Amino acid sequence: MSLKRILAVLTLTILACSTLHAQYRDDQFKRDAFTQNYADTTERTAADTSQLFSFKEYFGGLAHRRGASLKTLEMGSTIFIGGGQIYNRQYWKLPIVYGGIGAGVYGGIHFNQLYHSSGDTKYRTYRDFSYAGAALVWWGSLLDTAVNYEKGVYPNPAKATLYSILLPGLGQIYNGEFWKVPLYWGLMAGGIHFWMDNNRQYHRWKWIHNMATTDDDTVERPPQTGETAKYYRDAYRRMRDYSIVATMGFYLLQVIDANVFAYMQDFEVTDDISMHIQPSVFSTDYAFQPAVGLNVGFRF
Repeated sequence: MSLKRILAVLTLTILACSTLHAQYRDDQFKRDAFTQNYADTTERTAADTSQLFSFKEYFGGLAHRRGASLKTLEMGSTIFIGGGQIYNRQYWKLPIVYGGIGAGVYGGIHFNQLYHSSGDTKYRTYRDFSYAGAALVWWGSLLDTAVNYEKGVYPNPAKATLYSILLPGLGQIYNGEFWKVPLYWGLMAGGIHFWMDNNRQYHRWKWIHNMATTDDDTVERPPQTGETAKYYRDAYRRMRDYSIVATMGFYLLQVIDANVFAYMQDFEVTDDISMHIQPSVFSTDYAFQPAVGLNVGFRF
């Protein structure tokens, strides 16, 4: 057999194999397109995606009969305090959580009664500290739930998000992006500063406006007119509202940042940028014979 015939037979064999392979891939794609489940339809995933909170998922997780998402645990534990510690099987923490919250609430009620009966302002301070202590223990129980949830899973976007919600900047620390912490803290601190300063000026000019427009002749009039006081009062109130919006915007930005970059931890960026060109045989739906062309691939 001559060399030309051998090459012709090899070419026809390659084309036939390519055609059959292309047809097989088309059939497989069509079969998978109609049979593959692109979303996990298990009970847990359905509960996570179809509704904001599931009592069945939450209490099933507390009974250790099924898994529960961190979102469900945190939302449930805001009301049913201690649920996260039960799910994580850290029962020894429950007396600390319940005792701390109970002591703070009891102290707040007790000192509040003493304040109203005696009028001593020190009891008001004790009351505020007691309620703040109870709130701090409650906040700590939520943070503890996130810290001890599936420790071996990293990165966990749910953890990063909840860290930033509970303590701004903690999500960035979890992601290993420490340099972002002073940036976000500085932005929020600046927003809070302008918020408090504008609020103080708003109340000052509000008082001046009230004094300038009162009908009581016994009140000493301020040097500013009512129109001037009204202008500055409205201006500082508007700037205070802008400061509140800016502060909340910076807070939400660091929450979104923690979530997005936790998802992108596994995103691989390499310096190997290259292009590969090689001949290829394509099968189309509009031609009986396969088409021969070039396959261009980019790597970056």
